Amino acid sequence: MKLSVVVLGLSVAVMLVMIYQAVSQELNLRYLKARMVENSAEVKRKEEAIIEVKTKIRELKTTLASFNAKMDELKKKKADAEKSTQEIDKRLQTCNSEKADTESKKTSVAEAMTKLKADHEEAKKKAEEDIQGLKQQILDRDKAICAFADATKEEARKLCGISEAPK
Repeated sequence: MKLSVVVLGLSVAVMLVMIYQAVSQELNLRYLKARMVENSAEVKRKEEAIIEVKTKIRELKTTLASFNAKMDELKKKKADAEKSTQEIDKRLQTCNSEKADTESKKTSVAEAMTKLKADHEEAKKKAEEDIQGLKQQILDRDKAICAFADATKEEARKLCGISEAPK
């Protein structure tokens, strides 16, 4: 009987060890399953976060592309504005040089006009003097002719300004 009690005690001890191992393995399996569920949930969350980040990256790329397009457009406008400014500067320089040429021509024409007016005035004075001289010569001739004219004729009296006929 002692042997049977020892065998029974041993079998109970082996059984207890086996039950302990089975329970331990079961708890370990449950723990691993729980960790697996947690890890898969965490992986899903991280995948969703990655998808979110990817969509944000796509949005930022499209925004960046639109900004780059606007920047290129603004650069083009700036280049056009600079080109038109250079053209306007060239036109302004041309206009200023033409203005200077015109001013110099105007000055030379004004000087020529002044000289021409002075020459004209001088010629006019000379012509008036000549006319006065010629008038004086005509008057002198008229007086000389009147001295020889026949005062008896009415026409000669009129031309010479004689009022009475000599008797």
